[in-house]
Amino acid sequence: MKLNHSITGTDDGLPVLMVHGLFGQGRNLGALARRLAERRRVVTVDMRNHGDSFHDADHSYPALAGDLAEVIGDLGGRADLVGHSMGGKASMVLALSQPGLVRKLAVMDIAPVAYGHSQTALIDAMEGLDLSSIDRRSAADAALARQVADPGVRAFLLQSLDLKSDPKAWRLNLGALRDQMDRLVGWPEGLPHAAFDGSVLEIAGERSDYVTDAGQAALRTYFPQARVMRVKGAGHWLHADAPEAVAQILISYLGDG
Repeated sequence: MKLNHSITGTDDGLPVLMVHGLFGQGRNLGALARRLAERRRVVTVDMRNHGDSFHDADHSYPALAGDLAEVIGDLGGRADLVGHSMGGKASMVLALSQPGLVRKLAVMDIAPVAYGHSQTALIDAMEGLDLSSIDRRSAADAALARQVADPGVRAFLLQSLDLKSDPKAWRLNLGALRDQMDRLVGWPEGLPHAAFDGSVLEIAGERSDYVTDAGQAALRTYFPQARVMRVKGAGHWLHADAPEAVAQILISYLGDG
């Protein structure tokens, strides 16, 4: 099955494939996609178990990378790749396992390491909402606030709530994401080091703790050529915290294809 996706921009040159993070969807990267589409053909995808893409019990990084490989194949067989968080890990796995499909790789605020922070509490919060009694997003936000204090995180999660469907539902396969959480926060074993010889840029948020010194060391183990840039004042969702700064970095890095 193929990922739901949208294409904007010119048809000239290699496409840029943009890959969102956990609990997101392609439109979360829409502001960046529109800026890049001024010069490039840009494809944003909904990853499996997210948005309008298919649901599947397997949410491992090799499976996610395989989905991206299929999209790139349909686009002509090669692309520049931009991935945030979960999408960044999937993008790194693809570059290491099928390097011929990727020209340049940009990873946003994630390292090729296992993390200790499970996101199952957010799944608990989403599953705990009685959607049958909610008819407005503001009501969903108020109900979710009992479990999720950060309004920014609530706003992000609520982008995946479909109040127009019958029945109302999350555009997320929460059961599969819960079951696969260890894989999601982990990193696959057995991937080759230095298998990808293209350009690699890590864009990290200055206020984020996702790319530590140990994370940078792991990044350079797999991608010795990698450069790391920090975006001033930005956290993990750096494309939301500093959209223009991140867009300018990507435009300069990716070029005209």
